[in-house]
Amino acid sequence: MKHPYSPGRVLCALHFTLTVFLLVRGRPKFLWFRPLSPEKLMDAIAQLGVCFLKLAQVLATRADFFPLEYLDKLKTIHDQVSPMNAEEYEKVFARAFPDPSCFSFFDSAPLASASIGQVHEARLQSGERVAVKLRRQGVDRLVEKDIRLLRGILWLAQPLFSRLTRNSLEAVISEFSDMIRRETDMLSECENLEQFRKRFVKSDVTLPEAYRELTSSDALVMSFIDGVRIDDKEAIGAMGIDGEKLISKLVVFYMEQMLIAGFFHADPHPGNLLVQKGGRLALLDFGMVKRLSNATRIAMIEVVKAANERDFELYILACKRLGVVAADAPDDKMTEFAERIFDIFGDARLSASSMRDIAFTTLASMRDLPFKIPQEVVYVMRVSSLIEGLGTTFVDNFNGVKDVLPVLKSNLTRALGAEAGLFPTIGQELAGLPLTMRRAKTVFNDLAEQNLHVKLSRETLDLLEGRIRNMMRPICQGGLFILAAFLVVGMELPWKNEIAVLLFAVGALRIVIGLK
Repeated sequence: MKHPYSPGRVLCALHFTLTVFLLVRGRPKFLWFRPLSPEKLMDAIAQLGVCFLKLAQVLATRADFFPLEYLDKLKTIHDQVSPMNAEEYEKVFARAFPDPSCFSFFDSAPLASASIGQVHEARLQSGERVAVKLRRQGVDRLVEKDIRLLRGILWLAQPLFSRLTRNSLEAVISEFSDMIRRETDMLSECENLEQFRKRFVKSDVTLPEAYRELTSSDALVMSFIDGVRIDDKEAIGAMGIDGEKLISKLVVFYMEQMLIAGFFHADPHPGNLLVQKGGRLALLDFGMVKRLSNATRIAMIEVVKAANERDFELYILACKRLGVVAADAPDDKMTEFAERIFDIFGDARLSASSMRDIAFTTLASMRDLPFKIPQEVVYVMRVSSLIEGLGTTFVDNFNGVKDVLPVLKSNLTRALGAEAGLFPTIGQELAGLPLTMRRAKTVFNDLAEQNLHVKLSRETLDLLEGRIRNMMRPICQGGLFILAAFLVVGMELPWKNEIAVLLFAVGALRIVIGLK
């Protein structure tokens, strides 16, 4: 493999990033750079390795970033690479298990091999069948170097992007960097798995059990789980399981994770979801797990509720609270856009290809609308895209509006915390009343002592930032003209006084008009 900072690899990474920029902006070229073709982009991703492969998987969820022919290619990316060679495998195994006597059997041939690690079947001395995930040699160091490379290229390219696009890409890179760092640590994955088992103990989903005493940063040992992949339609049909009900069960489980617990598995691709006898789901690979703040979780519930009621004005307001639409976005245009998208995906008569073609035409016509990606929502969008993709295994024109929204609607009261009924909910609120009163007392005390701090919402901060930027732009431009006027006065030029007066007048006028 090339050195992470070799000229050829850096140039390849730059071409990858500029391709993303050109596609997002809809521009044919920048200087002498033209966007890579879909096929060459895939080759570049394969050549660049783990970080860029994972990043491409995240970017593939943005239908408003890429043309259809690129999205189709990006969605075929699978995190499957050749296994470690014998020398690397032996080094990693020896570091992870200095005393291998804990195993009565360990299969050196991996069951699956991905960019971060590979999974082996083994058996403990006590007889339990286990799966062992070994981290690839040096992958953690490579990830750190690639993150620095990505941030450096993005920093250089900052002037080329609009504010909202730049903020969205920065959010993607930032969230991606945090996630992939955790994903390369097997101890972090072990903690995620243990948290999942505690939080979703009552869910009708099989989760592996971690053996913490045998786990390290280099290896995760967990119970072995059998099942068929969720995208194996033929095998699932042979088991007598209804595929549509299976997807509904998956949607409900993710509703519990995101809207109730605020803690979700962020990588539900077909290899991580198995179906067992009786239609029970099994979930694997807990390297990518995301926590949501309460504010984000509530904003997501508001989005679902408004979408279900087809209240498009409320829907756009909820999207602004969630941060996926800029606070200063025109409500009328955004409402029109939402209504058109819902009409397209709510029409059960349209085929999947027809829905997609019409949706892309609509997205292209609304390309300049101020959408953005807040950091917390990056992996929510990825999960939503993956689940829609799984749904098409069983329903050709499966989508979030027509198929997912009715399932969420029937479970919305649970997300709102009313699953226990009216009186228990009132009881919970009354139990929290003393704490609420103490908080109110604190607010009044701070107000009396002139020590009250006000926390502005994210959308208000975005709006203020935009207005300050719009106000500062003419001031800076006018200031440059006035500075140029003073410089001209000190130069030996004919007509310098007249030129200086003209520059000063233009600068002053620019500031006055800008501040009106």
